[in-house]
Amino acid sequence: MANKKIIAVFGATGAQGSGLVRAILKDPMGEFTARAITRNPNSEKAQELIRLGAEVVAANIDDPQSLRQALDGAYGAFCVTFFWEHFSPEKEDAEAHNMAQAAKDAMVQHVIWSTLEDTREWMPLSDTRMPTLMGKYKVPHTDAKGAANHYFTDLGVPTTFLLTSFYWDNYIYFAMGPQKGADGKLAITFPMGDKRLSGIAAEDIGKCAYGIFKKGAELIGKTVGIAGEQLTCQQMADSLSKAIGQKVEYNEVTPDMYRGFGFPGAEDLGNMFQANRDFEEHFVAARDVRFSHELNPELQTFDAWLAANAQRIPLPQQTVEA
Repeated sequence: MANKKIIAVFGATGAQGSGLVRAILKDPMGEFTARAITRNPNSEKAQELIRLGAEVVAANIDDPQSLRQALDGAYGAFCVTFFWEHFSPEKEDAEAHNMAQAAKDAMVQHVIWSTLEDTREWMPLSDTRMPTLMGKYKVPHTDAKGAANHYFTDLGVPTTFLLTSFYWDNYIYFAMGPQKGADGKLAITFPMGDKRLSGIAAEDIGKCAYGIFKKGAELIGKTVGIAGEQLTCQQMADSLSKAIGQKVEYNEVTPDMYRGFGFPGAEDLGNMFQANRDFEEHFVAARDVRFSHELNPELQTFDAWLAANAQRIPLPQQTVEA
């Protein structure tokens, strides 16, 4: 292990980072070893990574000096932020800058920055089809990531920019799974019309990132978009129906209706789905399912993910069939 290249993974106990750590650890003959960076090494998730064989290092993303120390001796770094913890684009911007600067100072040879599109490139603030949020964003949680890309390029950090996709795991953890309507029928609700939404199993993001590190220099300076499958919401509803053994319909709503649902982040997500709907051609083309499979031969389709996870999707206790 002493001569293996260290991949330092920020957000190592989160959905993306933990997938990368596990992918590295499951390849004992590979050239890399995993250094899991987390604020709390004593957490249950961090301790599980230790049991699996990862080095776990404490660092605070808001403390540049701790980040620099955490990257000491690392060949590569996986950089990611989690907007939904604080709902602050400005905090995301500062975190991205801190990680980019730490990677520069540590002379890391390959960084993956988990980013997303700055939708203002297609939907300027003056465009009234979509409300402006927080004064200067259309989709705060994606715009802030895309706007922060320049920190890595400005500092000359050797970076691959990774465009991720909608997590199918949102059906489990973020109440996006089938809900019972007033008619007693199960339905998933999205403002996507008949347009395709790029989706992926969260664990496959980490596996694709591992594939990027294995390819090395050829992907430095490139933007790589990944997805497991690109489906309409009706297609996802049909797959859900088969997987859970109950009819699931697609409840299509307008972006305005979705923005008005009132849960934390509803406006942000409503704008995100509208951007994916209105600019489907860009968002789908920017994510290459075939190349994602090349990076990660275990890449799951939605049906394969459902086969393993459908039982984990929360469902109403009773459903009235039509």
